[in-house]
Amino acid sequence: MLLNIIGTWIAATLTLAILSFLYRDNPFYKVAEHIYVGTSAGFAVIYAWAFDVYPMLVDAFRNNLAEHNYWEAWILVVPTILGIMMLCRSIPKIAWISRWPISFTVGIGSGLGLVAAVQGYLLPQISDTLRPLITVNNFVVYIGVIATLFYFYFSKEHKGALGVLSRVGIIFIMVAFGASFGYTVMARVSLLIGRFYFLLHDWLHVIR
Repeated sequence: MLLNIIGTWIAATLTLAILSFLYRDNPFYKVAEHIYVGTSAGFAVIYAWAFDVYPMLVDAFRNNLAEHNYWEAWILVVPTILGIMMLCRSIPKIAWISRWPISFTVGIGSGLGLVAAVQGYLLPQISDTLRPLITVNNFVVYIGVIATLFYFYFSKEHKGALGVLSRVGIIFIMVAFGASFGYTVMARVSLLIGRFYFLLHDWLHVIR
């Protein structure tokens, strides 16, 4: 119980320190910011070790050796060496060694990202766009997609019918940006409401 009360007071103090930035940059905000960054970094390190490195490297190495799967065990030395090479980034004299694992990681990330983008976004978007023209909504979707694609067609000057289509495409793009911005603002306001609810309910017990 006492630990819960202490935790609530610490969380409320840090919340007020973060909110003090609304007035101006100040030492209270700086302290809370550094605590947040340090805690996040420490949590990320522990999480990576507990859920990635230890089970996927240490445990996997020992289990494969125990099952006499020597190739599966010793192949794990390669990512271990790449990980150690990545840490060389913090030593200026040998920082160039980290370029190898970084290039390896960027290459893998690009390949996986390309496949994920095609299978997770592009193909589902195309499939969802090809709707039967039986409702007004589907008709609007077709106009929006075609007009937006014509807006990004820069091989010909936007005049005449192409100019009209590109201007319609701009309208759809602005609507999409506005909806995205509104969603972002709504998410931030939801977080702010959550912090005020914590202060007034859990800390001050003003509301129930």
